Formats: sequence, C-alpha cells, structure tokens
Amino acid sequence: MAEQTAAAVAGRGNPRNRELWLLVVAVLIVAAGLANVDLTVSGAVSAISIRISITIAAAALAAHVAVRLRAANADPLLLPLAVLLTGIGTTVIHRLDLADELRAVSRGEPVPTAKAGAQATWFVVGAAAMALTIIAVRDHRRIQRYPWTLTLLGLVLVLAPLVPGLGRTIRGATLWVSIAGLSFQPAEVAKVVLTIGFASYLSRHGRALGALRARVLGIPFPRPRDLGPLLTVWALSLSVLILQRDLGTSLLFFGVFVVLLYIATEQRSWPLIGLLLFSAGATVAWSMFAHVQVRVALWLDPFTGDGTSQVALGLYGLANGGLFGAGLGGGYPQLVPFAESDFIFASLGEELGLVGCIAVLLVYAVLVSRGLKVANTVRDRFGLLLAAGIATVIALQTFVVLGGVTRLIPLTGLTTPFLSSGGSSLVANFIMVGLLIRMSHAARTPAAATGSVAYADIAAPRHDTGQPTQIIELPTAEPRR
Repeated sequence: MAEQTAAAVAGRGNPRNRELWLLVVAVLIVAAGLANVDLTVSGAVSAISIRISITIAAAALAAHVAVRLRAANADPLLLPLAVLLTGIGTTVIHRLDLADELRAVSRGEPVPTAKAGAQATWFVVGAAAMALTIIAVRDHRRIQRYPWTLTLLGLVLVLAPLVPGLGRTIRGATLWVSIAGLSFQPAEVAKVVLTIGFASYLSRHGRALGALRARVLGIPFPRPRDLGPLLTVWALSLSVLILQRDLGTSLLFFGVFVVLLYIATEQRSWPLIGLLLFSAGATVAWSMFAHVQVRVALWLDPFTGDGTSQVALGLYGLANGGLFGAGLGGGYPQLVPFAESDFIFASLGEELGLVGCIAVLLVYAVLVSRGLKVANTVRDRFGLLLAAGIATVIALQTFVVLGGVTRLIPLTGLTTPFLSSGGSSLVANFIMVGLLIRMSHAARTPAAATGSVAYADIAAPRHDTGQPTQIIELPTAEPRR
C-alpha cells in the first residue's frame, strides 16, 4: 500500500518544478505591471522598478529553495499565490508613490519617501520568516503542546500597545508599538499565535464541547457549562474593542474561534450562538463609541455632506474603473485617503476594473481553497484545525476589508492580506503560509516514507464495572474426519 501511495505521488510529477515555473510567471506579471506603471506615468522604466523586480525575484527564489530542501512534497501553489498577491500590492503602492511624487513636485513640496521599496524589503523579511518557519517547525504537531501559553502570549501581544510609553494611537485606534524608532502592529503576530492556541485547545476539548443536551426549536444546544470558552473569547474580543477601539481585530479573533469551534464540534448551534453574541457586541460597540457610529453612518449613507468621505471616494474610484479599468497609471487612486493600506482594493479596481478585481479575488479564493485542502488531507486533528484556522483568517480578513471598501459592511480598519502596505502584516501572513506549506508536506508525504504513524481519534469504550462480566463461548468448527 505504501509503495502504491509513493508511486501515486511520484506520478503527479515533481511539485517543486511546478512551483518554480509558477513563481517565474508570478514574477514576470509583477515586473510587467511595474514597467507598465512607469511607462504610463513617466514614459520610461525607472531604476526603482527594476530593483523591486529583482528583489522580489531573489526573495521568491530563496523561499523556493527552502521549500525544495525542507518540504519537497508540499502544495506547489501556496508560495506562488502569496508572491503574486504581494507583487500586485507592491505594484499598486509604486503607482501611488509616483502620484505622490508628481503632486509634491507640482506644489513645490519635498518629495515623500517612497513606500514600494520598503514593501519589497518587508517581502524579503516575510520570505525569510516563512523559510525559518519551514525549517524550525519540522513537525507541526509539536507546537500544540502549549495551548494556554500560546493563548496568553497572543493576548499579551494584542494588549501590548496599551503599555504606557510603548503604544501609539493612530486614527483613533491604539494598535501600534514603537521600539527604537521601528513601529509595528503586534496584533498581526497575535493572529498567528492565537490561531495556533485555539486549534490546540479545540483539538483536545472539541469533542467534549460537542456534547449537546437541550433542544430549542429542534436545534440541539450545548450545556451551559460548555459555553465558557466561547463567552471568554467573546469577552476578550469586547475588551480589545473597548480598550483599543479596534473593531477589526476583535471581529477577526472572535470569528476565527467560532469557525474553529464549529469545525471541532460539528454542531450548527455554535455558529448561531456566536452570531447572537456578535450582534450583542456590535450593538454595544455602536452605542458606546463615536467612531463606530461614524462608520455605521458612512456605511448607510457614504455620500452624506459634500460626498467626499473615504468610502464615497473609494466608490468613485471603483466606478471610474468600470469593466476593464483605466489602466495601470491611468487613474486617480491617490485621491482616496490611505489608498496604499485600507483602500488599496479601491486603487486596484480603478486601474484594473471589475475584471482585475475578480482576478485578484480568484487568487484569494484559490489560496484559501488550498489551505482548506491541507486541512482536509492532514492526518491529525490539530493539523486540521490549524490549517482551517489559517485559511479562515485569510478569508475572513479579505472579506471584511473588501466588504468595507465596497459598502457591503461597515469599515473595520483591517489590512488586505498581502496587498496592503505594512511590514508586520506581510510578515505574519508569510508565517501562516509557511505553516500551511509544512502541514501540506506532511499530508502529501506517505506515512511509511517518513517513518511516522498516523493516529486516529478513537474513543475507547468504557467498561461498566457495575455489571457482571459475561463470557460468551463462540462455536467452533467440528474437526474433519
């Protein structure tokens, strides 16, 4: 059986060769986009575009070598998809840099520092973090041993900006930590740590939480004592919202836990309870915080007043893009506030149109589906929950951000995975990709080839000592004469 499995794996061809070719395609798409921006805006390819292209290509190649050496059987699509999304985001940021430069020159002001070069540098750091994750985590099951330690560490990272003298408040939210002149968002790292902690806890206690007793309208509901973990995470999410005024982070953490709880218990009552708790928390947040009320008001009517709110300008940009867009360098994405971070999808839609937006969404869909495939094929329960949790983080964060930009839901303040400008977010996302690659390698490698044994979760039958033991004599065949 092991020989047949190994032959089937070998029959699919070398996944690392496919990954290399996909990386070449991704890098060529990014290089062509950067050159297109330069030719449209200034008529010549700039030196910074060449440097960014070379940097992305070198970092992608180094990451590929690490995967080839330490995770040879991993999914060949995960790394190219992450590189492509990062390259597209860097291209849009470079486009905005050129617009800011032209505006500064026309006004006689100092030229602002370009952000695309810094984003390419952070891509190198993210690729290195991904490679270190693949090298350090040889067996993903080893990191499930410390669920409470990981959860506590994640909470410390989330609340770190509240430390006096350490945190910084930007745009009304206390999310940043500044150390030695370097600012980063510890919540981005916390989402990785907390996802691991949630998966570790639920892999051990998920089945116990699935013991349902009462029925309401035909739907089985958990015992009151089993509501403790969900209520605890809900309270912590509200604490993040109240103390830091960060709607996006609290929504992300609570949503991921509810999804993992549903996967671990396979009971549809948990999402219903989570939805009720979320609705209660959202109502409390709307009644208590002015910035939440402003976001809800802009969601209901973004064109109120003079019609120049951030949401309205983003919608104008998407409308200007139309079906095929104004072309890279042909629009006015710089008119939208925070176009390189919160509203980078609006900048993308204006210059690539609806077709370009759908293409990027399909890339996200493929990335999430490959993460769910890892969850479906990995051999242990913790790996299933961790891979599903990572895929949920990427999917939920993308939905929340894009939903806010397109006015499907109110704005939350999260960043678009891989696309938005920001080093801490990019590094955290590549660490999650590294974990997916490691688990994919374990799932796609035959157990006999690695010398490991896959253990299924089997509930051992309990012997009732109150009943007498009965010995049943099985009939035997008569001997032949």
